Amino acid sequence: MQSYTIGQAARLLGVSPDTARRWADAGRITTHRDEGGRRLVDGRDLAVFSVELARSDGVDEEPPHTSVRNAFPGIVTAIKLGDVAAQVEIQAGPHRLVSLLTREAVEELGLEVGMEATARVKSTNVHVDRV
Repeated sequence: MQSYTIGQAARLLGVSPDTARRWADAGRITTHRDEGGRRLVDGRDLAVFSVELARSDGVDEEPPHTSVRNAFPGIVTAIKLGDVAAQVEIQAGPHRLVSLLTREAVEELGLEVGMEATARVKSTNVHVDRV
């Protein structure tokens, strides 16, 4: 399973690294250390936390402002596979995006819950890029 540094987790959650560190220090985000001593967050744990955070009153800090309105980097929080079609949910900061795509596309991208992904929105379509 993929793990994320505190900085990467902060970016995916739409908060500053300091906020993510405070949350980890307070036990809101579970971390472990790698061989180099860096604090890491398990991808599945981050996916669960990102959904809980989005359902709460919000985050401590406002997300950064950007002119890019069609790219939503986030973390895969759910995948529902059918025989032909699939549904992928991505939590991008406070935004929950749901994309319907083919099962084959999900398998080719190797998408899993806890994995970083970017949802790209064009008109009424959402395209998913594996990061």
